[in-house]
Amino acid sequence: MSKVVAVSLLSRHRLSKDNALCIRLLKGLGVEGDAHCGETVKHRSRVRKDPAAPNLRQVHLIHAELFDELAARGFSVGSGQMGENITTQGIDLLAMPVGTKLCIGEDAMLELTGLRNPCSQLDGLHKGLMAATLDRDGEGGLIRKAGVMAIVLNSGDARPGDVIEVEFPPHPHKALAPV
Repeated sequence: MSKVVAVSLLSRHRLSKDNALCIRLLKGLGVEGDAHCGETVKHRSRVRKDPAAPNLRQVHLIHAELFDELAARGFSVGSGQMGENITTQGIDLLAMPVGTKLCIGEDAMLELTGLRNPCSQLDGLHKGLMAATLDRDGEGGLIRKAGVMAIVLNSGDARPGDVIEVEFPPHPHKALAPV
């Protein structure tokens, strides 16, 4: 069963977010009270490039299984520390195609837009963490493991323990790429 392990937000632009008992997902905006909430881009590097660009990074999700993988490599990372709003369990987020819908709790629905591109801020948390969130596939292609980004299609609350239902888009599927 796929579920929410933790929810997090922070009103300021910092890497790590504070864990919460509940977050409110707002249609077309993101997480209420989070620094990245809004119709247009909120990540500072993207605002400098084009402040009017649509915000395809309203909600950041990371699979808790990544924390286990990182722990095996000597990194101690917990929910919210890598900047995610929702920590999941039992769902292979990185394998989902663009347009996959995640139904969370009673009302909330997210749509996956792409991969999070890990940044050097992760090394401020633990030296070498950014490199630990990157890998190579059999053909040498870069694998980004620092989570996925989504937009909010339906408003609703998300809480630890909420079940996540997955709705795949119609074929052909398009693999997630950095947004």
